[in-house]
Amino acid sequence: MSYALSLTIGYLLGCFNTAHFISKTKGFDIRETGSGNAGASNIKISLGWKFGILTALTDILKAYIAVKLCQYLFPNDELVGFIGGAAAVLGHIFPFYLKFKGGKGYACYTGMLLAINYKLALIMMVYGAITTLVTNYIALATISTSYIVLIYYIYIKAPIGIIIILLILAIVITYKHLINIKRIIRKEEIGLRKKK
Repeated sequence: MSYALSLTIGYLLGCFNTAHFISKTKGFDIRETGSGNAGASNIKISLGWKFGILTALTDILKAYIAVKLCQYLFPNDELVGFIGGAAAVLGHIFPFYLKFKGGKGYACYTGMLLAINYKLALIMMVYGAITTLVTNYIALATISTSYIVLIYYIYIKAPIGIIIILLILAIVITYKHLINIKRIIRKEEIGLRKKK
């Protein structure tokens, strides 16, 4: 019951898509412009840094809340935090009311990490920022972050349930970014710093 409730809580919180709601107030659908991604990076590209930062903070917060709420409800089970956080990431990526076409999950993933292991999260945020600034593509930071975190938890010999959850997230995040990787290879991807 605790796992099912954590999954439900996380998913529903994750489904709150800030990028979608902001774009609708501006008279367009974020999924039909820029990279087609309903997330912070595309909002930044479409509407500027102010809305990009607002979206990122909201996406971080909803996953953070999901983890903390699940941990509060079921304080004696370490796994529920990972389940709630992962479900929030999946809800962000696959929101039911947007025909399962949401964002790519980076900010939500960061929010999950902040709630579970803030020291690791801060390290990965610095890594992600540097990777994005150097490469100009947040997709590369997102994918690599998910695998670095997975490797870290394997290294510290975390319970198998946690490893499985992180592996699933890494696979889903990679899958969602395949089109970005193809665009990068073809030099067609829209970076945070627009290139001609």
